[in-house]
Amino acid sequence: MALISVIIPVFNGQNTIKKTIESVLNQTWKDYELIIINDGSTDSTEEIISSISDSRIKVFNYPNAGPAVTRNRGIAIASGKYISFIDADDLWTPDKLEKQLQKLEENPQAKIAYSWTDYIDEFDNFLYPGSHITANGNVYKQLLLNNFLENGSNPLIDRQVLIEAGGFDESLFAAEDLDLWFKLAIKYEFVAVPYPQILYRVSTNSLSSNFERMEKKSLQVMDIIDRAFSLAPQSLQNLKSKSISNFYLYMTIKSLEGRVTRAKGTAALRYYINTVKNNISLLKARRKLMTIIWIKIIAYIFLPAQLVEHFLKKSPKHQNLQ
Repeated sequence: MALISVIIPVFNGQNTIKKTIESVLNQTWKDYELIIINDGSTDSTEEIISSISDSRIKVFNYPNAGPAVTRNRGIAIASGKYISFIDADDLWTPDKLEKQLQKLEENPQAKIAYSWTDYIDEFDNFLYPGSHITANGNVYKQLLLNNFLENGSNPLIDRQVLIEAGGFDESLFAAEDLDLWFKLAIKYEFVAVPYPQILYRVSTNSLSSNFERMEKKSLQVMDIIDRAFSLAPQSLQNLKSKSISNFYLYMTIKSLEGRVTRAKGTAALRYYINTVKNNISLLKARRKLMTIIWIKIIAYIFLPAQLVEHFLKKSPKHQNLQ
């Protein structure tokens, strides 16, 4: 029986699934099973997976049901003491599993290990660093303020606590990973690997290109934040406005990713207003970032898209959210 179960949920991942599988097979830690849950793909995903030969790979095909259900299906199948998920378009550095497992073994009181994230484009090129926040022990306060795990391809989790937490909420279509992190953080300690080991892919098909999904995600995250604060001690209740503001700041920046359109500028303006409304001190505390975002919003709304894209190519692609 393998010590670690790696789960890849995939739906129509023909463009990236091979590289994702290879990044798992190239891990320096070799004692794992790789469970691939094909969530009803209609492209060549299944054929690509079948072309890769490795005794650790186990493939299961199901009708399409969405990310939360697909991940839970993987959990039910997994036999390892520890479980880690990686989305079908993300990559890991070769030492990801080894370093996270080492942290858990060195800190037996911790049940979840996570690493820093960096962002890449559709061609595997580095785009910008993630938040690179290091939080150890009881991390509930830090998680209320920022989702420092940043994505579902990150942590290595003790399988038993994952089961006790009930897995992923299948009623959520977005942010189901954040919801789970809160359920884990309220009971268990985390430990950080302070190195970028998760390469999170930003593509033209990302959430920022679908405004209806962005709006639904916004509403769901607000519900998750409300639920998280309902479980938090009274001493942390004063952080709620800052938590909401940080989320809207994240959504503002996501709205300005990718191709320039007036609709994106309008969405970003709405999120920007909510950011400031919940934490007006950001205008002074993070003056440079807030000014850059404001200039971009105005440009997206009032200037020709080609002109804006020309200037953006000559400027930094991203401002760190932390």
